[in-house]
Parts: sequence; structure tokens; C-alpha cells
Amino acid sequence: MYHGAGNCVDKLNDCNARGIDNICTDADNFCFAAESIYDTITGRDEYDLRELSSDPFPNTNFVPYLNLPNVQQALGAYLNFSYASTALGAGTVSNAFGTTGDDARELGIVNTLKNLVNNRGVYVLAYHGDADYNCNWLGGLQVAQAIEAPGFSAAGFQNISTSDYEVHGVVKQSGGYTFARIYQSGHFVPFYKPRVILELFERVLARTDVATGKTAVKGPSYKSTGPGTSTYFNGNGTIQYTDYDNTATYNIYTNVPDQSGTTFDKRSLPNKRRFSKLMFN
Repeated sequence: MYHGAGNCVDKLNDCNARGIDNICTDADNFCFAAESIYDTITGRDEYDLRELSSDPFPNTNFVPYLNLPNVQQALGAYLNFSYASTALGAGTVSNAFGTTGDDARELGIVNTLKNLVNNRGVYVLAYHGDADYNCNWLGGLQVAQAIEAPGFSAAGFQNISTSDYEVHGVVKQSGGYTFARIYQSGHFVPFYKPRVILELFERVLARTDVATGKTAVKGPSYKSTGPGTSTYFNGNGTIQYTDYDNTATYNIYTNVPDQSGTTFDKRSLPNKRRFSKLMFN
């Protein structure tokens, strides 16, 4: 895959040098084989390596809500939402991308982000769940470094402080560019960690620092403080070895699924005093 002539990198370079659809599609399919090895050998979900490949999360019970006429009107949407075709990439749009091998193309995204951050002053937050294999946080960090935001390399990884007094991850921020690693989260981070993502979203809108939300970010002078690398280790405490059906729920407090029909009792949490009233009210 990655060694010898005609390897994945060679094919990607050829695609981007010539820009021919069938060459790019071939490169895309060839490189995808490395990902399929993970799926075949491990039997685990590439979007959440803690779960088996039959992972039912995120649940799809929100789909009927999104298709309510009054909700669509409020959102300005005019087509029904289909989870299979929209979220899972199995629909017309995804197929169209596949026929042109878009996954193999360098589409100028890094340069676009550089322009937004360095020239336009746009506040950008890139976040990754650290249980996501597909868009893993280590690769995301490499992209973040390629943006070359002024001072980013000198910034440290700082704990994210949120209103529930739990550390849900770390951020590395310089000025208006931030990279966040969210602990115990799969690909759909807002599903696994709704509180931290909401608060991070609010901080970006308010142009305050992502770590605490208390410091105004007015230029490149702001930098997060902490170690130069993120070494947090999740451990295997939330690794699942049981299949769950689509009636199971995911427990955002314990970071593991609840069996079908299980009701979560917040009183079972250890060290209850660490949790704010906001978490449960």
C-alpha cells in the first residue's frame, strides 16, 4: 500500500498532477484498501473504535423530527432528511464524489484555511473525537500544523474547562485558530459530547479563548498554555465487546452504551459533587 512503485502516495500524486477522473478514482479506491483492512481485521467501527462494526450510534430517532414541516420551515430546508443518504454517505452526492475520485484530490483546503485564518481574521475551530479512526485526531493535528497560523507551534495543549467541571479534552490555540482533541468521542462529536461542543461553539462566536471562554481573543498574541504534546490515554475502560441494537442508548456521562431499556440513574455516578446542577437540569 505504501511501499514500492505505484503505492498509495504515488497514485495520489499522479491524480493531482493530471486531474483525470479515472486516475483519481483508482487512487481513491487503492488507498481505501488500507482502511478496509482495519474494518475486516478488527471488526470495529471506523467512526468509533471503541464499538464493534455493528455500532448503532448515533441513534436515528432525530430523523422524524427533522422532517416535521414546521422544523424544516424554521431551518429553511425544502427536502426531507434521509440519514442513510445524507449522514452515511450512501446517496447520490456521495456517489458523485466517488466517480470523480474527490477523496484523492488536493482541493486547496489547507490554503483556503490559511487565507481565512491569516489574512481574513476568521476564527476557526477544528475538533476531533479521539476514538475516531476515520478522521483521527493525529491526522487532524498534522493538518492543523500545516495551516501555519502565527504562533501555533509555540502554543501548548490546555485543558478545556466547561460548566460541568469535567475535563473533556484539550485545545491548542494561537489567536483565532484552534485545534481541539475531545476525549472519549467518536466521529460525531456533538452526539458523544454535546455540552463541550455547545460551549466551544459559544466561545468561538463570542471570540473568547476556547479553553476557558474567559479571555477575549483579539489577535495572534493569545496562546493556550500547557505541554507541547497531548499524552492523555483513554485506556480500555470504554471498549465494547458486545453488539447493541438500534434501541440502545449512549450514556454521555459514563461514555459507554446503556443496554436496551436501561434508565440511567445519575445517583450512580462516583464523586457526584464534581458535577454542576447544569448537567442534570
